[in-house]
Amino acid sequence: MGLLSDRGGVQWLVVFLGNPGPRYEGTRHNAGFMVCDVLEKKLGVSVNRLKNRALTAQCTIGGQKVLLMKPQTYMNLSGEAVRPTADFYKVSPEHILVVSDEVALAPGRLRLRPGGSAGGHNGLKNIIAQLGTDQFPRLRLGVGAPPHPDYDMADWVLGVIRNADAEAFSEAARKAADAIECCISEGVQKAMNKYNC
Repeated sequence: MGLLSDRGGVQWLVVFLGNPGPRYEGTRHNAGFMVCDVLEKKLGVSVNRLKNRALTAQCTIGGQKVLLMKPQTYMNLSGEAVRPTADFYKVSPEHILVVSDEVALAPGRLRLRPGGSAGGHNGLKNIIAQLGTDQFPRLRLGVGAPPHPDYDMADWVLGVIRNADAEAFSEAARKAADAIECCISEGVQKAMNKYNC
C-alpha cells in the first residue's frame, strides 16, 4: 500500500460523501468524510490533492490502484466531481464505491449493496443522475432517524453526532474502512457477507 503517481490509470474510485468546510465537521451527513479520515490513517495517505472538484489521493488496496475522493461540491452536487473523474480514468460504475450516511439505519450499522436507488439521499441521487445508472456499489453508515416525525430532516443530518451515537459511529467508521478494503480485495459479495449488520 502507498502512494502512486498519476501516470497510469486507476481501477477503483472510492467516493466519500460529505460537505466541505469546518461548519460541517462531525455532522451526520459527513459520515463519508469521517470514514475517509480513518482509511487515510490506516493506509498512510493524505486525501489532499484537488482534482475535478474533489480532494484526492491514489493508493493501492489488494493490488488494485485506487483513487480516494472527497468531493468538494457540497453533497447535492457530488456527481459533478464523480462523473468527470470516472470519465478521465475510464472507471466503470461497478468499480465506483460510494460511502454515505443513512438515516434508515441505526448508528453503528453498515449496509453494503452492489447498486440500487438513492433512497432519498441527495448525494446518491446526483451521482446516479450524472452517471446515468444506479448500478454502482455503495456503503451506507447508519446515523439513525430523527427523534420524532416533526423533526426537520435537514437539521438532523446537519447536526453533530454525539454521546453514545458518536461511540457507535466511530466503531462503524473503523469497520467501514475494513469493509472498503475487503470490497476491493475480495469483491462486493464477500464484503457484504462479512460486514453487513
